[in-house]
Amino acid sequence: MNMLHLSMSRLEDEFGDILIRNTVTLDRDRIHLSSLNSSGAEVNESIQDVSSRAISFERDDDMPSLDLLHPEAVNDLREIADEMIRSGYEKECCQAYCSVRRDVLDKRLAILGVEKLSIGEVQRMEWQSLDDMIRRWIPAFRSVVRGLLSEEKRLCEQIFSGSDWIKEVCFLETCKGCVMQFLNFGEAVAIGRRSAENLLTVLDMYEELSAVTPDLQALFMDEDAGDTDTVCREAKGVLDALGEAVIGNLVELENAVREEVSWKPIQNGLISPFTRYVMNYAKVLADDKIHSLTRCVMNYAKLRVDYSDTLNTLLATEEDNSGLEKENNDNLETRSMSLVAQSLLSLITCLESNLEEKSRIYEDRAMQYVFLMNNILYIVQKVKESELRNVLGYEWIKRQQGLIEQHATHYLRAAWSKVLSCLTDEGIRWGKGTSTIKYVLKDRIKNFNACFEDIYRIQTAWMVPDPQFREELRVSISIKVIHAYQSFLRRFGSLIEESGRHAGKYIKYSPEYLENCLLDLFEGTPLTLHRMRGNNNT
Repeated sequence: MNMLHLSMSRLEDEFGDILIRNTVTLDRDRIHLSSLNSSGAEVNESIQDVSSRAISFERDDDMPSLDLLHPEAVNDLREIADEMIRSGYEKECCQAYCSVRRDVLDKRLAILGVEKLSIGEVQRMEWQSLDDMIRRWIPAFRSVVRGLLSEEKRLCEQIFSGSDWIKEVCFLETCKGCVMQFLNFGEAVAIGRRSAENLLTVLDMYEELSAVTPDLQALFMDEDAGDTDTVCREAKGVLDALGEAVIGNLVELENAVREEVSWKPIQNGLISPFTRYVMNYAKVLADDKIHSLTRCVMNYAKLRVDYSDTLNTLLATEEDNSGLEKENNDNLETRSMSLVAQSLLSLITCLESNLEEKSRIYEDRAMQYVFLMNNILYIVQKVKESELRNVLGYEWIKRQQGLIEQHATHYLRAAWSKVLSCLTDEGIRWGKGTSTIKYVLKDRIKNFNACFEDIYRIQTAWMVPDPQFREELRVSISIKVIHAYQSFLRRFGSLIEESGRHAGKYIKYSPEYLENCLLDLFEGTPLTLHRMRGNNNT
């Protein structure tokens, strides 16, 4: 017996020594590349699909090999393992194998920049540092699961081919700690502080874990028990927690938009940086994250059949929550998509209310409307050029365009009413004499000139960045103001000119000249209106 124990002890040492000596050195790029060559499960494959199909980790001959050990050592290790297992020393063989391979995996996680941190350490990190770590976690997790662990599974199958039970145990004991390190970090992020700035990053984590969950199912399926291993249950729990965190962060984003008040008015009425920030957020959600966000809502709805107060607040109250669990997956997904659309609509509605409030900071009412037009037009353009157009729909776009037209009408009234009041008939036709009429006319045309010059000086400094809308606004001004000026001069120009050689100091500008001057409006460069040179062709 002592001779057998001594012999097995030497085999165990040789087994470990061969493992250490023949471990292949891998750099970061090679590890990441390995995930692209993996034969693991497809990203969108369901857990049921994974559990029902036969899993094969044999590599396609056309794929470049990711050897974890030098190939010539595998046969020697298999022979030693078979001998130890036959002699009843399978436990010692497994311990030797797992000890070496765990150390190798730990070193490769370090190469990928993945640190072993406690939940408390993660939650105490500054956001920028945590965000950087998450950005490393996402590709590293994919590379480890689809690349390294897939190869570890294949290696176990090669070395312990004589015992299905031992190869499963060795793989589990080797790789479980590595996966749990990733999942513990995900859990720490999921239970962390809810914040609008975390939304997209946490959603990226949710997407990644959701994508590799089928691969984890395939790797860690406990066929003897007919159920998934603890690793898979843990992954499902973290995935649910990340989904809940996404919803919480979406709530915080909406709250932040609703409550944001700290800003300085933009002097030329341009698009608010806050509008750009929110709409870019919404655009990314709709273009790149809509399906993940829908899955978050759908999974959350399955977990919380009656919905939480948070979800009700964010995604609208359902009339019949009690019947939710009876619905099939298609109906639930349709409802979830509708709820996501409502949440994005609510977000943009909050933004528009915020802009309405901020517009009141401007003392000039005309600038209030220019600010609103610029910002709402920007919102509409972002919606039309992204997946948001399908989420919010044509009718929503049409209503917003109507709102822009309404603001344009208010702008014309606020900016040009005083100018137009100088061109009315009131007090002219019913004067007591020609001298009185001429006096009123001179006063009217002087006031018109002064008002127009003042508006020109102010509104050339304002900015309407969209060229088509800028032109449409100028045309509206021309129709309303220049046409009124032309009509005024046709009716009363001759009376003003009868004033003699000084008539030109009253009729300073021809309609054509003023219409050309409108081309300078909303360009963001303040200008002064100069007297037209040459004769006035009125």
